[in-house]
Amino acid sequence: MHRQLDDIIQSLKQQTTIVRWVPSQNIHLTLKFLGDVSLANIETLQRVLAGEAARHTPFTFTVSGFGAFPNTRWPRVLWVGVQAPPALAAAQRGIEAETQRLGYTNEERPFSPHLTLGRVSNNASPQEARRLSDALAQVKIGELGQVMVKSIVLYRSDLNPGGAAYTPLASFPLGNSHNP
Repeated sequence: MHRQLDDIIQSLKQQTTIVRWVPSQNIHLTLKFLGDVSLANIETLQRVLAGEAARHTPFTFTVSGFGAFPNTRWPRVLWVGVQAPPALAAAQRGIEAETQRLGYTNEERPFSPHLTLGRVSNNASPQEARRLSDALAQVKIGELGQVMVKSIVLYRSDLNPGGAAYTPLASFPLGNSHNP
């Protein structure tokens, strides 16, 4: 799947210079972005995620389609779509509820599963943005394949000038009754 996503990114790179592309090895499905987390909260967060993961069995989602947030006319984030069973939304809702109990802010927008390919530069001129919008209108991405989800991973994200660096802190198997 990463090779296919990289091929898509390379193709799109030829059409624009105003997008910061995500390296294909960093592409992931985010269930909840937590922001800054103190080291003191990591252990509690791990217990919560282990419990939530134990409530769900492994499932498969399909990667297909292409879009942008907020839309392709005024793109800020470019993505490929994720068509998932209700199990994905259930896991996301559970994580959202549990992290809210811990004091983290609830996401205001509805959950829209996707894999981010790139982010449009804030410095893009209106002409560049229009050219990108025109190019995106021509992009058609069919089904790229299926992904088996067997675990939920807690990542640390460090923002660097070249983009984010992700470090896995812990992995929680779905359907596993064991706590870390």
